[in-house]
Amino acid sequence: MAIEVLVHGPLSRTELARRLRLSQGSLTRLTKPLIESGLLVEAAEAGGAGESRQGRPSQPLDIVAESRSFLGFKITADRVYGVVTTLRSDVTGRLDRPLTTHDPDAVAALLAEMATELAGRHPAPAGIGIGVGGRVRDRTVVGESAFLGWRDVPLGTLVRERTGLPVVVENDVAALVEAETWFGAGRGLDRFAVLTIGAGIGYGLVLGGSRVPYDEEDRGFGRHWIIDPYGPLTPEGARGSATSLLSIPSIRYQVRAATGRDVGYEEILAGAAAGEPMASRVVGEAARALGILVAQIANFAMPQKILLAGEGVGLMDVAGHTVRDTIRSHRHPLAAPVDLETKVSDFHDWARGAAVLAIQVLVLGRTGE
Repeated sequence: MAIEVLVHGPLSRTELARRLRLSQGSLTRLTKPLIESGLLVEAAEAGGAGESRQGRPSQPLDIVAESRSFLGFKITADRVYGVVTTLRSDVTGRLDRPLTTHDPDAVAALLAEMATELAGRHPAPAGIGIGVGGRVRDRTVVGESAFLGWRDVPLGTLVRERTGLPVVVENDVAALVEAETWFGAGRGLDRFAVLTIGAGIGYGLVLGGSRVPYDEEDRGFGRHWIIDPYGPLTPEGARGSATSLLSIPSIRYQVRAATGRDVGYEEILAGAAAGEPMASRVVGEAARALGILVAQIANFAMPQKILLAGEGVGLMDVAGHTVRDTIRSHRHPLAAPVDLETKVSDFHDWARGAAVLAIQVLVLGRTGE
């Protein structure tokens, strides 16, 4: 019930009873403790507008979003990004700190220090979510993270011991998918996919309104999805793979190998926009690869929407027409257009995704899958 109001509210009691297939009497019994705890309120009360609606059944129920705060962290190879959010995942504060060591105890201490600083300006946090690029077990142990050099690190326990707060740890792409499913582009959708491009390629699928977990999470989705068997070979992936064609390190590697210059991603995009031959070729190949990848996801998963997110989505600004043309050429002529939404994401957005994990723990009352 709390989830329904949190994600889709405010909702009248009549609408809430219809959605949950409850009688008005059952609904009243279930909502009473939630109202008494301060989690649910009459919508007029929540907004302070003093609505004049008559009759309790028509008065919407809503969540008091500001009643609780949540902390989310995204760990990269050289920096930690943190946010504090409301119960509806609105970001109310952000922070980032350099990561000078990958020692697990030192990383946990840094997270605890940042948690204290973020919490000092907001209501006492109800929980912490942490997103890590790697495989995570039981939403607490980082089983494997190549960029941190970790194996079997009980990060959740280390941070909980230092903060005293509930902690949930998850693969960073999975956390982003959860956030978009509950509060973002996938809200209310039965079938939804997320594709991220940046330092690597990430993918998440939602069926029946719930994310599909899988054992191979962060085991090289993009490195083994071959787009062009005659395409470039890079240190990041197999020849012609999605990662070799699309990831930011691979795009930079291709330009550096051809020109001898170490050029940043934004400069490469700007060069392609200006018609520079090498930048145009690499960006054009990346755009065609992205179009093929999106078309294949649409053909096989049949999602209602695909969200394209990550630090690399600036590619769409420069070569979006190539992406869209390629999608059409790899779909049936009578197929419905792919609903492709683009979201420019920074690392604080990934941290917000981790905060949603903590929100889910509170609302669902569990930490594991």
